[in-house]
Amino acid sequence: MPNLAIRIAAPLAVAAVLQMAPSLQARAAEIAGLALESFKPSLELLVPNFERATGHKVRLSYGNSSTLPKRFEAGEPFDVAFASALLIDRYTKEGKIGSGTRTDVARVAIGMGVKKGAPRPDISTAVAFKSALLNAKSISHASEGPSGIYLQNLLKRLDIVATVQPKLRPVSGGPLVMGPVANGQVELGIITVPFIVLEPGADLVGALPDELQDYVVYASGLSATTKVSDAANALIKYITSLPAASAFKSQGLDPMAR
Repeated sequence: MPNLAIRIAAPLAVAAVLQMAPSLQARAAEIAGLALESFKPSLELLVPNFERATGHKVRLSYGNSSTLPKRFEAGEPFDVAFASALLIDRYTKEGKIGSGTRTDVARVAIGMGVKKGAPRPDISTAVAFKSALLNAKSISHASEGPSGIYLQNLLKRLDIVATVQPKLRPVSGGPLVMGPVANGQVELGIITVPFIVLEPGADLVGALPDELQDYVVYASGLSATTKVSDAANALIKYITSLPAASAFKSQGLDPMAR
């Protein structure tokens, strides 16, 4: 799938960036970024094209929903951030991310996964989804981050906290949720769809039913102290361009291309 995305996205994406390249190459910069691991497969497809087209160098450091906030709070230098909209807004309020620089990049649905080849419960309706949780022996989810927070609130909304809470097996970040499911330690995993799709030992049961769905929005923002704002803005403009959208789609994200 990644190779297909490169073949589809790269030629058009490079062409789009080349339109702004002449003025940018004259002042090539190094852009430091902090990003959620959810972005990693898509950015690894797109960033090399951006670097070739503009002359800029992009150095990205990744973390999950537990570790990335610690890097912000420790004051790790960055020019651009790619994270959940909740994190971007939090660090904008704290003055770490520049006011007015948030740009929404993609959204992703929350879904359920099982071990590869295992029976897939019916989750097509709210009633069916509730039944699947009540019948499950164990459920893996992110202890922090938007999907984990939403699941806890959803259990309250469905009035099944007392029954389901003992079955929950929280892990420290989205990329780790499906591992225990893939190796048979946990029956179900609930996390954003890309983490399920990217786990080779898991099958996607499906997205939560529409009446229970809550999309997680991923966004970008510029550091309040960046000295390479033009270059960082160019990267965001490229990442959110229409030609780059296929790279996000190939990884199970719904791009908000412009």
